[in-house]
Amino acid sequence: MSTPESQPPAGSEPSNEDSASVSKKAAKKEAAKQEKLRRRQEQEALAAAARSLSVDEQDPLAANYGDVPLIELQSKTAEDVSHWTEVGSLTNALENRSVLIRGRAQTIRAVGKNMAFVVVRERGFTVQCVATVQPDTVSRQMVKYIAGLSRESIIDIEGVVSVPSVEIKGTTQQVEVQVRKLYCVSKAAVLPINIEDAARSDAEIEKALQAGETLVRVNQDTRLNNRVLDLRTPANQGIFRIQSQVGNIFRQFLISEGFFEIHSPKLIAGSSEGGAAVFRLNYKGQEACLAQSPQLHKQMAICGDFGRIFEIGPVFRAEDSFTHRHLCEFTGLDVEMEIKRHYFEVMDVVGRLFVAMFDSLNKNCAKELEAVARQYPFQPLKYLPETLCLTFEEGVQMLKESGVEVDPYGDLNTENERKLGLLVLEKYGTEFYILHRYPLAVRPFYTMPCYDNPAYSNSFDVFIRGEEIISGAQRVHVPDFLTERAQACGIDVKTIQTYIDAFRYGAPPHGGFGVGLERVVMLFCGLNNIRKTSLFPRDPLRLAP
Repeated sequence: MSTPESQPPAGSEPSNEDSASVSKKAAKKEAAKQEKLRRRQEQEALAAAARSLSVDEQDPLAANYGDVPLIELQSKTAEDVSHWTEVGSLTNALENRSVLIRGRAQTIRAVGKNMAFVVVRERGFTVQCVATVQPDTVSRQMVKYIAGLSRESIIDIEGVVSVPSVEIKGTTQQVEVQVRKLYCVSKAAVLPINIEDAARSDAEIEKALQAGETLVRVNQDTRLNNRVLDLRTPANQGIFRIQSQVGNIFRQFLISEGFFEIHSPKLIAGSSEGGAAVFRLNYKGQEACLAQSPQLHKQMAICGDFGRIFEIGPVFRAEDSFTHRHLCEFTGLDVEMEIKRHYFEVMDVVGRLFVAMFDSLNKNCAKELEAVARQYPFQPLKYLPETLCLTFEEGVQMLKESGVEVDPYGDLNTENERKLGLLVLEKYGTEFYILHRYPLAVRPFYTMPCYDNPAYSNSFDVFIRGEEIISGAQRVHVPDFLTERAQACGIDVKTIQTYIDAFRYGAPPHGGFGVGLERVVMLFCGLNNIRKTSLFPRDPLRLAP
């Protein structure tokens, strides 16, 4: 906001910056106005199309189209569904074959009284369907019915695949379906946001603006308020399929390394990470918290001789962090394992796991990554086959040599993390690396100090594109020392007594790490906000939808 001191005096000319700001605001207002007008015109056009196609005679082909009765949608008949074809499977190989497809009516366009086009979308794939009046299959009444469909309605189409002689623009599949039958399974109401607008890139909007045109920009809050519609865009279809693969690769790699999956409680008696950033609640008359991580229980599982374990589950943080990379609830990918000699054993698992993950995503999610990049352009992640490991002191030295002063016993702030990421990329050619031997003062109470300098710890962070995604360490497994560390960090030992007692019956040296699923996807895809990779984000201001 401008202060009184920064405002120009009366009668003075506004600065170029002020003029640009006013122009942007005016453009946004104009875009909103045009969007309302477009929606009204769209509804009027649909109504006009239906009126212009009106016919008086009864239709002998009425059985070939219409709304599916509710009773038919109540699992009335069990039948083989293998004869259904997915839109993404419609190719030239199916030419002249009869197919049955289901999808959303993305766009509907009538051409006179005898023809209508419908673009059908199913899970990001689109195909053009053409209904042309035919004596035995398609009537004018059917064309009228199709023209009156609302966008995003779910429809079933039975038709024959044809291959046009020219390229079809605007669809993923380069075939057409000649409609023989069409039924509406679920009618969509008037849309609060259009999928085409929500799928538009900033570059498209800016290009149109420079050409004197106005395109609608759907802002983040509007997207999240209408998340069900926003999720239908090609980019979001890609993002959450990539996210699914991240979880799948994480699970399969660790299983192949002798780990197995556990499920720890999310209602606990005390803070699992220390500090005040916990959600507190009443648990049958007792004070309880939502777990900030599965940290305590995954260590207790190691004491139960589980050896190597991992967990994928919700994590809750009550921090009032209004940043692009923090959420109050996210999905944690956690690992804990016995170590024989050194915490480098844990770092080795981290390095190999994520290189395998990146390789797999690049190989198996090419279409999804392309869909994301069309709306949110990004450069593929640079990483090495053997993960780079630097000590915290080496990182501090690199920053100092570049003119940045850093407390050698403090933590790195966000700005310094990004700066170090650029320096590492320039020197080593990688955007993925591990920084270890952090100062003990900035790590959780259960972190093992270094043997040669207790001011540092056997801990590490992992970075992608200059942002931290993983924290890990060797844990303190000696109960008296653990009690001492908890007290030093201001934790009420009584609230974690069962955790400490778990180490009194013989505990192996062990370590582990935790990573946020949403943050991994955000940074791998070069996205600018973690809310883009959270299905229904929970931040300090958002509890719905």
